[in-house]
Amino acid sequence: MSKPGQIRLAVVAGVVLFLEFICRVGWVDTISLAPPTKIVASAIGLVMSGEIRRDAFLTFSTVAGSIVSAVSVGFLMGLALHRFPLVRRFLDPFLASYYSIPTFVFYPFFIVMFGLNRIPLMAIGFIFAVVAMAINTLSGMQRVPRVWLRTAQMMRMSRIDTIRKVIMPAAAPYLFTGLKLAIVYSFIGVIAGEFILSGAGLGFQIAFSYNSFETAKMYGYLAILLTLVGGLNLYIYSLEKRIYERRGGR
Repeated sequence: MSKPGQIRLAVVAGVVLFLEFICRVGWVDTISLAPPTKIVASAIGLVMSGEIRRDAFLTFSTVAGSIVSAVSVGFLMGLALHRFPLVRRFLDPFLASYYSIPTFVFYPFFIVMFGLNRIPLMAIGFIFAVVAMAINTLSGMQRVPRVWLRTAQMMRMSRIDTIRKVIMPAAAPYLFTGLKLAIVYSFIGVIAGEFILSGAGLGFQIAFSYNSFETAKMYGYLAILLTLVGGLNLYIYSLEKRIYERRGGR
């Protein structure tokens, strides 16, 4: 393990031990915070009993639909904004203030449109994530060196080859940033929607455990969720790193 990795591990271990200590000696009310050992035991119990299975499936299938739709639409939106500068200039003020809009005000509209099912939650995750992907796609397209495009023209590369071999590799860092943000925002939108508005899913179970004063169970759900999301982010990071290494990047 690298030196920074050892430092991070030591910091995490120190924080966990400190939390365990203050919970055990009674410095913190157990209704507010459960000892880490009880949180881990609760998380293991939820997984082993299968109690979490249905809610995890509902949450992650909804998030997956939100991510796929947001990344696809956001990528095409970014390409369109790059292709039509006049449209981009017209939409710039709206894109700049997009995240100041309280997204959950659209939930009643989504219920009217799609009914009482998981689609309104997926739509909330989508509108959270789509603009982040679009903006990063646009940024990537704008930062492709013009000399690379002129070189591709001089070599008489087709439009498809230019996109595949020149534009996409140059824009890859921004596209990966957009993908990572889309994943994060989709999780935020769906989990927050379940927390407030749904009757099933991990967000609902966290809220239900909180309202029932089942502190260890609530933190157990949170620990499972953080572990799964963290693992997904690490996978995306490793995939990004492998692609850069294959292309000779750093």
